[in-house]
Amino acid sequence: MSLPITERHGKALNPHGARAPGAPDWIDGIDNPYLHGLFAPVTTEVPTTPLRATSGEIPADLHGAYFRNGPNPRFAPTNRYHWFDGDGLVQGVWFEGGQAHTRSRFVATEASAMEAREGQAIWPGVLGPFDFSLPLGPLKDTGNTDLVFFDGQLLALWYESGRLHAMCPRTLEPLGHQPLEALTGMRVSAHSKVDPATGDFLVFGYGDRPPYMRYGVVRPDGTAHLTDITLPGPRRPHDLGVTPNYSILHDFPVFFSQELFERTGKRVPLFHPDVPTRFGVLPRFGTDADLRWFAFEPCYMLHVVNCWEEGDEVVMVGCRTRDPSLRPDKADGPIAAMLSGLKLQANLYEWRMNLVTGATAERDLSELNAEFPMINERALGRRNRFAYEAVIPCEIPATFDALVKVDITTGETLARFDYGPGRFGSESPFAERPGATAEDDGYVVTMVTDVERWVSEVLVFDAQHIGAGPVCTLEMPERVPAGFHATWVPGEWL
Repeated sequence: MSLPITERHGKALNPHGARAPGAPDWIDGIDNPYLHGLFAPVTTEVPTTPLRATSGEIPADLHGAYFRNGPNPRFAPTNRYHWFDGDGLVQGVWFEGGQAHTRSRFVATEASAMEAREGQAIWPGVLGPFDFSLPLGPLKDTGNTDLVFFDGQLLALWYESGRLHAMCPRTLEPLGHQPLEALTGMRVSAHSKVDPATGDFLVFGYGDRPPYMRYGVVRPDGTAHLTDITLPGPRRPHDLGVTPNYSILHDFPVFFSQELFERTGKRVPLFHPDVPTRFGVLPRFGTDADLRWFAFEPCYMLHVVNCWEEGDEVVMVGCRTRDPSLRPDKADGPIAAMLSGLKLQANLYEWRMNLVTGATAERDLSELNAEFPMINERALGRRNRFAYEAVIPCEIPATFDALVKVDITTGETLARFDYGPGRFGSESPFAERPGATAEDDGYVVTMVTDVERWVSEVLVFDAQHIGAGPVCTLEMPERVPAGFHATWVPGEWL
């Protein structure tokens, strides 16, 4: 008799086999590794709580806030659970004057409010099957993916494109849905970006019906430029490239089979290796008619590291997945496709697009399996050197066991810190030091959960000395489940 799926895939994430502290009782009856161990949801929000350093000292010049978003289901799923289904749960850690405090809040989406009133889950999740008669549509907008600071608000975004969910960056209190009037009616995807030089909020969204993609720019004064983008059919881009003059849109040969969807109600992302990857270069305030597509080798990419203009070329560096084909193991039963899809393999890669000649070039920069890149946000859209990536252990999908600092012009790993056995990290944003004179003059902040001790900690690194380990470690008041994306908001913006 084969072992349960959870035990086969989750031993390293739950070495003791017991329920993780703070997890709900209902997970016990569900054999899914993304509801147990490191991924086990929590049921409560953490009130404002001071944090103490268990090692080192909080830098006196570290001023701002670290925020991290991630999936955390509050009710037992109605169908097969996918890790991406959980309600958005935001962790906040504020630093000032050598002190720190934390708080967590669920993202206040319309769907989560409806489920709270019902006392149970309503939507079945991304694995389907889908019910188009459900309120707000067949998919639940969880707001669980990304966080963007714009117009004095912290915005929680969803990777399937949904509404903006605004939170107060000082308290995490909800401030409403779709707070930007210029975007009323537009679905906005995670990884929309704010240009640090102009304050422009560059957004994109996608869906299953024409127009399959929309693109826009919201200016700091609240006015917007929006345009529909022509695509061959429904696509699932995950990120957006930005330079001072252009935006880079993505069309990958990974999309759902419409025939399978209509026949079974299931959306299975299929990789088409005979179809090129396309990147569309669009003037920031251009329209679909101005869009210029460039073709590259078939692949997929979740996250852009950075883009810039170099002479006649637009350069994009990202974390490329060479072959995103699903290879489900039949022994994993009904969640086999999910488990296969979460085995992320990605390496640092460069694409070049010549706007004068139309020539393209692409190359590997590194073979290290690493993702969730962060840079000094002041360099967004401008040529830079450093990125801070999360290393993915091949034997434990969807986890990060080390932090690396890389040179994105050469692919060289400049520094590495391994969290240690049973310790898994998060996306790690850069916090610039006041009066900084170099791109890496500042700190890198991340969150780690130790599944041996069921303790979560915030680690602060000197960005110029990552390999030396954290300059301070702060213990969180409760275990924090594995999450998605993080951001740093400087103190002067708060």
